[in-house]
Amino acid sequence: MIYFLVAAAVIAAIAAASDLRTGEIPNWLTLGGLLIAPLAHIGNGLAHHMTGRLAVYEGGSSLLGAVACVVVPAILYRQDAIGGGDVKLLACVGALLQPRLGVEAEMYSFFSAGLIAPAFLAYEGKLFRTIKNTALLALNPLLPQKRRRAVEPSLLTWFRFGPAIFLGTALTAYLHWRQ
Repeated sequence: MIYFLVAAAVIAAIAAASDLRTGEIPNWLTLGGLLIAPLAHIGNGLAHHMTGRLAVYEGGSSLLGAVACVVVPAILYRQDAIGGGDVKLLACVGALLQPRLGVEAEMYSFFSAGLIAPAFLAYEGKLFRTIKNTALLALNPLLPQKRRRAVEPSLLTWFRFGPAIFLGTALTAYLHWRQ
């Protein structure tokens, strides 16, 4: 399992660096990892003298990890809350770490984003404006139609999620290193 923890952390680190530099996460990285992970889990199962059926189960568990880790990000993507590269990266991490550790890494990624985002926004001088816009977006559905106020798209702030995914994946790798 240690090889999968290292692979997930390395892929997330490369993706985070690319996301910070260019604002994009390369498809070759995420889709390549997503395609190789089930085969690597099957090969790992066979190398550890599992029967063919159990080895295939490991590969299926890898695919289940990808699906489990893509549900929440896909909903956020449909709401324009995160980018497609983030969704693919979380699916790749889920495929490498399988469902239990993949969802754990995803949870830590969202927690990391919750800690990092306010710091970045404060550094950029956008924290209070973002809090105001968030409150408007949250309260608008509760207000009568005539009292609702629109938030201009130009006032919305984007946050690069790749580094938070790396932190969540690295924390998961650290916590499960000796198991």
